[in-house]
Parts: sequence; structure tokens; C-alpha cells
Amino acid sequence: MIKDWYEKSFGEDYLLVYKHRDADGAAREVKKMISWLDLPQGARVLDLCCGTGRHALALADSGYRVSGVDLSDVLLREAKKSDEGRRVEWHQADMRNLPLDGGFDAVLNLFTSFGYFREDGEQLKVLREIYRMLKPGGRFIIDFMNSPHVRAHLVPESKREAEGQRIVENRKIERDFVIKDITIAPLEGDGVKRQYHERVKLYTLEQMRQMLADAGLAVDEVHGGYDEDEGYEEQKSERMIFVGHRPHSSKQA
Repeated sequence: MIKDWYEKSFGEDYLLVYKHRDADGAAREVKKMISWLDLPQGARVLDLCCGTGRHALALADSGYRVSGVDLSDVLLREAKKSDEGRRVEWHQADMRNLPLDGGFDAVLNLFTSFGYFREDGEQLKVLREIYRMLKPGGRFIIDFMNSPHVRAHLVPESKREAEGQRIVENRKIERDFVIKDITIAPLEGDGVKRQYHERVKLYTLEQMRQMLADAGLAVDEVHGGYDEDEGYEEQKSERMIFVGHRPHSSKQA
């Protein structure tokens, strides 16, 4: 069976390409998320698509009982390596089919860990799993790219060097997907050139609102970033951060 891009891209080279994401940044972002969610100490939080665990660990440090889920065994290995005190429960799973019973006070899906699938119905499965994971009244944050900003400011190509490797990223928009092709090659010698493909569906604010409603989730507010009082502006905001809840009486469509 041919693997899809997200089954191949989140490996050792991903750690190289995205090594600029640090724990200090995650701690600042988590502080803002906590202010939005208004959760009591000891609340249960699920970090869905947790990657290397930066945010999950920052949440645990802030006094929450945290579970992290990711599909990548490589990223989970790094997360567990950073979790010296075993503060977080780590699970390997597809975000469309979680091996958990739910009952969480909050679910987080951060930094465009959404829109990975070709069909809208597959994205809806993710939102329905978020609904199932939440207790009635439970809160969620879905942090997604802001499509109008992406379309207006897409950088077609960028190049950089890291750890003796040249990293070239080519980007384009095709059929409402933003596509990134990454090539990694040694600066010296005859080492192997590695190539990766990333593809994420572009959704507008209203499309996201509709999908969330179809999943039974209610949106309370939308932010444009993690800076102080950064409200969402369609043409200016880099992100679309949905904060909402699972209503007590909601039913999925």
C-alpha cells in the first residue's frame, strides 16, 4: 500500500527542517492558550498531533494532566526523550481514529496539524474525534493557517543550510491545497539527496466554522495569533485560531 505524505514526512529529516521551533516559544504560546481555555489546575488535556511534545510538556509543567497523540514514531521518540519525569501519556495513533475513551477537559490541535487529507470527509472525521474526546462543556483550540494570508504571501522558494545540509523548500497552491516540496542534500560529498512532499487543504474561516458545526462543536472566538489581544483579521492575520467548546446538548450532524 502506498503511503501518504504525512506517513513519510515526519521522520528524522523533519527534525532538521523544523529545528527552529523551540521550547521557549511553546511555553509562551501555552501561557496564552491557558488564558483562553480558563481551565482549573489538574484538568485533563489532549494534545492531538503533539509532534515532539513541546506544547504537551509545557502544559504538564503548568499543572495539567496531559496526553499526547501523534502518528510519527520518530517524533514520539523525541517527545519521550524530553519527558524525563514521565509527566505525559504518549500514544501513537491516526488522528481520525483515537485509541482513547475521551473525557478530556480540553483538546488542542496546533500549528496546522489539520487539513492533511484529500477529502473533506476525512478532515471531518478528525473534528468528530475531537468532539468524542471532549466531555460536554469541554474546550478546544484548533490552530490553523489563515488561507487568505497564505494565498497573498506564499514564498515560492526558500533555501538555507543546517548541520551540513542544504534545505530547499518549493511552495505552490494547486486546487485549494498548499503544497511544499522539500529537498535536502549534503553540502559536501556524494550523500543521498532526500525529497519530501507536504500537502495541506486551504480552508476559509466560514468553511472551518461549517465543518466544526457539522462535528457538533461550537466556536466561541477566533484569534489571529498568540500575541497580546491579536484578533483575527482576514487579510492580515497569519493564523486562524479557533477557541470553542463541546455544547452540553450538541449532536453531531
